[in-house]
Amino acid sequence: MIAPIADSDPDPTTQIPWPSGRPRHTPDLDEASKPTTPSDDGLIRLAPETTAKKPDLGRRRLTTWDLITLSISMAGAQIAWTVELGYGTPFLLGLGLSEHVTSLVWLAGPISGLIAQPVIGALSDSSTSKYRRRYWIILSTVALVISTFTLAYCENLAGIIVDLVGVGAGDWDEERKKKVNNIAIGFAVVSFYVLDFALNGLQASLRNLLLDLAPADQLNAGNAWHGRMTNAGNIIGFGFGFLPLARLPIIELLGGTQFRKFCVICIVILVATVWITCYCHEEQARQESYKKQNKMKDVLFSIHSAIVTLPKPVRRVCYVQLFAFMGWFPFLFYSTTYMGQVMAYELGREPDADYATRTGEFAMLLYSIVGVATGVLLPHLASRDRRLLAHKEDVDEDAELTRLRQTVREWRADAARQGKPLRLPIMPFLLRNIWTGALLLFTALTFSTFFITTVFQATIFISLVGICWAVAMWVPFAIIMETLKEGPATRPTAALASRRPSHTRVVSTPHMPRRGIDERQPLLRRRSFDAYENGAEESPIAPMAGGTVLGIHNLAIVMPQFIVALVTSAIFRIVDGGVPAGHLTDDGNKYYGKTGVGWVLRFGGVCTLFAALIVRRVPPTPTEKAMRRRLGEMQLLRKETNP
Repeated sequence: MIAPIADSDPDPTTQIPWPSGRPRHTPDLDEASKPTTPSDDGLIRLAPETTAKKPDLGRRRLTTWDLITLSISMAGAQIAWTVELGYGTPFLLGLGLSEHVTSLVWLAGPISGLIAQPVIGALSDSSTSKYRRRYWIILSTVALVISTFTLAYCENLAGIIVDLVGVGAGDWDEERKKKVNNIAIGFAVVSFYVLDFALNGLQASLRNLLLDLAPADQLNAGNAWHGRMTNAGNIIGFGFGFLPLARLPIIELLGGTQFRKFCVICIVILVATVWITCYCHEEQARQESYKKQNKMKDVLFSIHSAIVTLPKPVRRVCYVQLFAFMGWFPFLFYSTTYMGQVMAYELGREPDADYATRTGEFAMLLYSIVGVATGVLLPHLASRDRRLLAHKEDVDEDAELTRLRQTVREWRADAARQGKPLRLPIMPFLLRNIWTGALLLFTALTFSTFFITTVFQATIFISLVGICWAVAMWVPFAIIMETLKEGPATRPTAALASRRPSHTRVVSTPHMPRRGIDERQPLLRRRSFDAYENGAEESPIAPMAGGTVLGIHNLAIVMPQFIVALVTSAIFRIVDGGVPAGHLTDDGNKYYGKTGVGWVLRFGGVCTLFAALIVRRVPPTPTEKAMRRRLGEMQLLRKETNP
């Protein structure tokens, strides 16, 4: 059992990084043991907001409660998403909107993702206000409340407008009914577009706030909590679909349909969660270190500059996401339809459409529950052995090596007294390994659709995909944020080149590039310093703005939706004769005799297989490289102290 360290974070999913380059990593140690001026370490920090802030911003340790309150708004945002994802299409069709026009409404999702997140990220990055992130959080929440309320009461609002204009003789007038319906459709379409833009802005700002407030060693835990809250929001949102809201006290007083009641409940939960986040967490004002971007031209230039100067780790994560979400979108769009097609195959006839939809929603509920459970358990695989963490007395390389030598001697003495061999720590699973496993699991699950013939099997398939989704909502964001917070390895600075070469163990043979080293093996000092002396993977990069980079990452997530729309249309045309999934054929069947969704899911599995191959090119995070290096030091010291 490892004795707890004072002031350590109680959250077991916390990863605590130590320096990727010793002189420049001292800012991550105790504030009292290091200078606080940015020029002292000779490093250009990645994000402007981390250099001009007061020393405690982004340095203060966050408790588990802090991480919960910082992430809880993601649950409220995801519940609002379920208004659109789970109930949007039936609501629009119920208003009389055609299926063709309804499909155009759903273009709001990718369009808002392409525009809202990068722009809001760039604007908030350029602000020096202590409310730069919370301003957009609150503004997005206000837009969400207005748009959701308008959706819930669009017909009533349309009736009021028609009466004010004086169209028709009364409620019985057909001309009035037609006008009311047309205005209600207009309200609904505009509200869905506002809802999409506001949700993208809210989620982007919440992730930017996490990047600002959490220290680098807790970004993994923070993103894990974001993933848990997202899946918890799915559970609540889909769970409300099974509740008879019209029979619940107080809620029944709202009147109207189940959709209206669900919208009002979502508004209440969203406002409550956002209030908790904004009340419990406060940013700090930054110094006026650069020109604020007030013009759209400046914003676009900032986004373009960030795209062309992305660090290699972030760029490779974006490449992975391009292929990964070509697999995710078919599943997210057609999973409930797939359940109906499997049910039709099992019954040998067309099933009841409502029953098939409820069965699919139940499978998605199980999928969300599995996602929450995975988000709680899986981050433990990436938890950091505290014996490999940095200590505040490691003010330089000599002090660190002295402490490590003394620690290994103490461990050896303790092991000798117990009559046991000395056992050193082992490396935890790398984040990219967990991501690779999740992508391969998704591929295997989609290929299993070749053999799924019953509703029970389809339910198991959909539920297990929740494991992959939990990883998708956690790992890529953790990798990007940690890279932004600490920065990739760069070439040595003048300070690094001029320091005395103490304890460097210079190898007499010329340097040879090391390829194919087992990534869970310790990184010995003779190899680790090659990475810095030769600029291994990375070249020097300009400072990066966190919100802008996260917005660019969202572009990589959204872009595949356009590709998927074209590919799935071609697949349905080939397999099902051009009838889109969920639409009636000439013989009146919605599910029976169709197999197109299965092939669409398999196409997604092929894409995630390519994503799994690309993710192997994503380098370990700075924290993981540092832990491997320290373990390598321990291995060498163990050999030195052998009798």
